[in-house]
Amino acid sequence: VLRRPPMGRIALGSNDMLREGKILRSLTASFPLAPRCLYLGDNEKILGAPFLIMEYRSGIIIGPNLPDMWRDNTAVVQKITQQLLEILIELHNISPDDIGLSELGRPEGYLTRTANGWFKRAQIMWPGELPKTAHYIMSWLEDNKVAEQAPVLLHNDFKLDNIIFNPKNLSPVALIDWDLGTRGDPLWDLAVLLSYWAEPNDPKPMLQLEQMPTTSIGFPRRQDIIDIYASKSGRDVANIKYYRVLAQFRLAVVFKQIFEKYKEQQHLTADVSRFDSLSLGLLEFAVQVAKGEFD
Repeated sequence: VLRRPPMGRIALGSNDMLREGKILRSLTASFPLAPRCLYLGDNEKILGAPFLIMEYRSGIIIGPNLPDMWRDNTAVVQKITQQLLEILIELHNISPDDIGLSELGRPEGYLTRTANGWFKRAQIMWPGELPKTAHYIMSWLEDNKVAEQAPVLLHNDFKLDNIIFNPKNLSPVALIDWDLGTRGDPLWDLAVLLSYWAEPNDPKPMLQLEQMPTTSIGFPRRQDIIDIYASKSGRDVANIKYYRVLAQFRLAVVFKQIFEKYKEQQHLTADVSRFDSLSLGLLEFAVQVAKGEFD
């Protein structure tokens, strides 16, 4: 499989193929779900950008809807949920030092740097007047800083459609899309997963995300996921709200970035056109999480 950045302007820090190749080459031996990096191309003259070739893993990816054969099958839903959390905990139990990734990223002050970075991106995306909700979120994050946990290897975009499953038995085949991987607080990966985890009674923007089928019958609620992760990993999740607010803020800016990119390229489909209002709705949801109105 050829992996390269998309054409056009690239968001700061994303689509780093050299980083992805380094992580895959270091991780494959101890984490079988990481596909092997077969070739890493740093000569931009070849394709116009760094790229890599990784091994192909056959299987299916689950998007916003469960396949018809599994719809309303609570046993399947429970297995998918179990697999998600087991994969995440297994990844977080790998020591970056043991696999040659002790120099990956800068884990010290990771959360503060992440918050500041996404605030700067928000200022770029809303150059005229930054939404009041963004100001509220940054003020809340500044007032509610937490002590960071010991750094682990982070996927940094851990969600259902980055996992390939065997359709016969729903066993995981691969965890893909490592271009944002780094070292940092393990609760960040959990919060990113939860930022996509819509519930049936959520506000409209979360229901419009259409990233994972978690509003389907049988999927646990976000608080259940937090409790299961805490129980199985042994990690302290007392301050998870901070991570969740930051992750929801990040997701809002991501959708605004996608909207602006396609607007700039004059490729606004009906689906992408709604991302502008969706990003504002996700900012509001982050405020609601900060205020304790939603778990």
